Amino acid sequence: MSLTPADLRAAALRTLTPAPGVQAALDRMGFVQADPIRAPARAQDLTLMARVKDYRAGDLERLYPTLDAEEDIIPNYGFVTRDVQRLLHPREVPETRVEREHPGLIADVRAVLQERGEVHPRDVIAALGARRASNYWGGNSQATTRALDALHYRGEARIVRRDGGVRVYGLAPHLDALRADPLPTPDRLRAVVRLLARLYGPLPEASLRYLTGLSGYGLPHLRADLRGALRDALKGELEGARVDGVPYVWAPGDHPGDAPAPRGVRIVNPFDPLVWDRRRFEHLHGWAYRFEAYTPAPKRTMGYYALPLLHAGRAVGWANLSVGGPSGRGGTLTAAIGLRPGVRRTATFTAALDRELDRHRAFLNAAQVTVSFDQT
Repeated sequence: MSLTPADLRAAALRTLTPAPGVQAALDRMGFVQADPIRAPARAQDLTLMARVKDYRAGDLERLYPTLDAEEDIIPNYGFVTRDVQRLLHPREVPETRVEREHPGLIADVRAVLQERGEVHPRDVIAALGARRASNYWGGNSQATTRALDALHYRGEARIVRRDGGVRVYGLAPHLDALRADPLPTPDRLRAVVRLLARLYGPLPEASLRYLTGLSGYGLPHLRADLRGALRDALKGELEGARVDGVPYVWAPGDHPGDAPAPRGVRIVNPFDPLVWDRRRFEHLHGWAYRFEAYTPAPKRTMGYYALPLLHAGRAVGWANLSVGGPSGRGGTLTAAIGLRPGVRRTATFTAALDRELDRHRAFLNAAQVTVSFDQT
């Protein structure tokens, strides 16, 4: 049976299958990408609210100390289960910029962490003094905080919690054990490829190659081996087919033809696995979604943080959401909806959109919703 874009859209929607709780969602996904922008909430919260009933903004940060979860990078920075983190360590890392600019600082910061067991960045500044270090964006930042980040990346520290959004660092004995007894490299790499194919699939083969390359940041010393593991998986373990001439791949057992037809309206964030791959988005939905937070305001066509809006599995527009009014319960969720040409606001669509916006209202602890439309 030949597959159609509709089959692939339905299969992609399986990532939104409801989970009974935050830990269950993390276990199933393996990785949730993080982003600090709140418009209307952080990406990690938006991703989880799309999959966990009664999830509220900030639940991940609140529950994090009790969860089987760590902050790490695969393929981007975010939250992983410890089973996934085991695939990333030990991580061999070359000398960092902060080490070159401040010789001996890493050792000093390590000593403070080992002495105290848990530190806020300001504690390290108080202990060692404020110093500046250049960062990768052309500016500069606190050298001691950069050193903490380097220790975290190396697996010598972990994020134990967040204090007002600021990372608090602690010791990582579970990663010490991995350095002593790591998983075999071939097993680690095969598991990484399977994780990407399951979380983001079905997806174009070219997109999986790109994701695998991004994951090299989590496995810097194994980039070439990771590419080799992908080549082997494409020849054997992964399944695939050409759809409209585009080679697609997916994890074993996730055949797109088995997915039920999607229903209802869903609003997801720009970093959600459902829409993360813009190549797949454009092929399956017939138009190009653009993340415009870093686009100058006069050049934006959708909005600062436009959230893709899907109806019956197809992307039909976007939503810009914001909460105004008093802090806490009592504010108003304002939804500015943009719809693609030809999309009809039927009674079925309107009712489904109202239900989805009410979910976001509860998620953001707002009291009411106001809606406006812009049909392009």
